[in-house]
Amino acid sequence: MFFSGNTTLSALILLAFIAFSMMVTLFSSQILTKTVLKGEASSFVLELPPFRKPQFGKIIRQTVKEKILFVLLRAVAVAAPAGLVIWCLANIKYGNVTLLSKIAEVLNPIGKAMGMDGVILLGFILGFPANEIVIPVILMTYLSTGELGDYASLESLKQILTDNGWTATTALCTCVFSMFHFPCSTTLLTIKKETKSIKWTLLSVLLPLLLGTVLCIVINLIF
Repeated sequence: MFFSGNTTLSALILLAFIAFSMMVTLFSSQILTKTVLKGEASSFVLELPPFRKPQFGKIIRQTVKEKILFVLLRAVAVAAPAGLVIWCLANIKYGNVTLLSKIAEVLNPIGKAMGMDGVILLGFILGFPANEIVIPVILMTYLSTGELGDYASLESLKQILTDNGWTATTALCTCVFSMFHFPCSTTLLTIKKETKSIKWTLLSVLLPLLLGTVLCIVINLIF
């Protein structure tokens, strides 16, 4: 919306974002290897199960249990309380202003320093249960609707964003921060389960958050 109206150019821009994220991933890996992971073994062992005739009933049961129900239950356990919090913030008013807008106002100086604003920053924070709600939370705050909604078209979305001060720099910083910020709650629960370590779970939050913050500040200073 903010960088190109040409489909081919838009695809190239998306490809550039992906390539950039891969470069930063490799850079982060090098930093971790020389600091936190220094001296740690880097070998990867994969144990293959014995080959046997597939038991389709067992496969279906395990898939439903481990890949569907488990993920859905974790999502509901986090999303339901988070949804209640977001609704309260959007509907409880302090004076004539919702708590959502008040918090966004407090975050505004930090958001501006990162090339965004307090509303965008708050959207990412409240989007912790699921990254898919970041944009709806931002729109809900801008429009003061009191509920999560959707936009009719990309043109109407762009109009809402530009009416609230978005520029190409804002869009760029938002895209970069969406790539480099803390993972969603379900991902963090999986990391905690697999690593059995609070340290690695916290590192999974702090490292991308630090990278995203620094990159956005630099982009804002340049553009």
